[in-house]
Formats: sequence, C-alpha cells, structure tokens
Amino acid sequence: MTPHVTVGMDESPESLAAALWAAEEAALLGVPLRLVHVEEWPVTAEVPVLSAASPVERYGSLLRATADRVRDDHPGLDVTTEMARGRAPAELTAAADESEVTVLGSRGLGGVVGFLIGSVSLAVVGRARRPVVLVRSGPPPSGVRGTGGDDPGGARSGIVLGVDIDQPCDPLLAFAFGEAARRDEELRIVHSWSPPPAYGYTAVLDPGVGSGLGRKAADGLAGMVRPWRSRFPAVRVTERAVAGSAAAELVDGDRSAALLVVGRRSRRSPVGPHLGHVAHAAIHHSPTPVAVVPFE
Repeated sequence: MTPHVTVGMDESPESLAAALWAAEEAALLGVPLRLVHVEEWPVTAEVPVLSAASPVERYGSLLRATADRVRDDHPGLDVTTEMARGRAPAELTAAADESEVTVLGSRGLGGVVGFLIGSVSLAVVGRARRPVVLVRSGPPPSGVRGTGGDDPGGARSGIVLGVDIDQPCDPLLAFAFGEAARRDEELRIVHSWSPPPAYGYTAVLDPGVGSGLGRKAADGLAGMVRPWRSRFPAVRVTERAVAGSAAAELVDGDRSAALLVVGRRSRRSPVGPHLGHVAHAAIHHSPTPVAVVPFE
C-alpha cells in the first residue's frame, strides 16, 4: 500500500485539530492524507435508526469540508476521504497498522483532573503497530494553524523524547529524529533514573554514590544517542539524565514543546492492550500533542 497519514474524524474540535496536525505531517512526509470516519454498525436494538442516510450525509459533509480546508492550507496535498462501518477501535486500529502515522483527537477536562482521550483512542494507541499521535484542540504546534485561526501567542517549539537506556528502542529514536529533521526542531531527549532501593541509606550517607549513578545514566544516554546524531547531523540535540519520575519529568518538564514522543512496548496483557505508566501519564495529562511509538 502507498505510504500515507490517517486521521480519525468526528464532529469535535479536537478532531479538526487532529486533521490539521495530520495534514502538516503528510505534507512534510510527502505522502497522501486519508480522512476516515467510522460509523458504528450495527446499531443496537435499543437505538433504532430513524434515518440511515442522515449520519452518512452529515459525516460525509464533515469529511468534504475538512478535506477542502487542508487542501487550502497545503496546495497539492493528495487528500482522500472514507466512510467506514464497524467497530471504531477495530477499524481505526486496522487503518493505523497500514499508515505511516495515525492522528486522533484528545479531549481536555482541565488542569487538575487531566485529559480524557476516550475509549476509542485508548484502544487504538494500545493496539496499533505504527505510531499514533493524540492532539488536543487549542494552540497548535509551531507552523500549524489552530482550529480558531492563527494564534501567534500559542506557538510551540521543540520535540521532547522520553527514553529508557535499559530498553532497546530504535523505532522510538528513529521517529523522534525524523520528526525533528522534517520540522527543523530541536530534539530534547530525557532519561529519568532512580537509585535502586538498596542504595537508599548509602546515598544519604554518601552523596557521591548518587552523583556516580547520575554520571552512569548520562553516559548511557549519550551512548544510546550517539549513532543517531551521526545519522541526523543537522538535528539540534540536547540530552538530560535526571533523577526522579519519568512521567512527571516528561509531562511537567516542558509544556511549551510542539510534540512529546513516548514509547510503548508491543506486548499484550491478559486483559487487553498494555500501556506503560509513562505513556499512560503522557496521553492523559500532557498539554502538547503526544506521539506513542510501539517497539519490541
């Protein structure tokens, strides 16, 4: 199949924000954009269909209007629309597995409560074999127009990548470096570490133990990133090995970023798709677009 970017569409402002982000991504990649709406089918007996044509017409109009808008923003971009029927999580996951990147909307609930991404988005993020980006409505990443028009005060910059130096994560690094190169953005790579429980009393009695562990973490991070610096010499890269919670560091450490990139191990738990606590915290609480990249 021809490489392309997919965006799942509904009538929410977050969906439009996702479409605008996806159009920018497709233009940067030089691939077509595919706008998809999934009509849940069959309808349950408790909710009879009064007019089978009504939702088809409504969402068809939405897809056409969105396609017209992104074509205006990106002349020459190949945009297709599709109305699918079935279970939205399954249909969108199948579409994601065939896409370079899939983009979905994420609804905000407020600063303290966090952000609701919805069961469909959560299912796709947890199952897709390709990167999925979740986008909120509001101020857009730099270079992308928001749902309410241009907003210079809402510009974001830089890409933040969270890595674990104890896990091989080449797909995660490849995605983040590729995004930084295409967008001409600085890439800020963060590894969070904590001393093993056995080091607790030792670290209190001898602070040098903690600094030694910090140097070891920094050296490990530098070694992981070094080959990627060579492959992408034009990308501006900063590295930080910090002590503490990885989730807190990534979610709260840089809220002005254009994109936060986190990984997800490609494994299933007995009760369904598995998201690690870092990815879970990022997609629920980060105010920036979040890319979740699966890796073995």
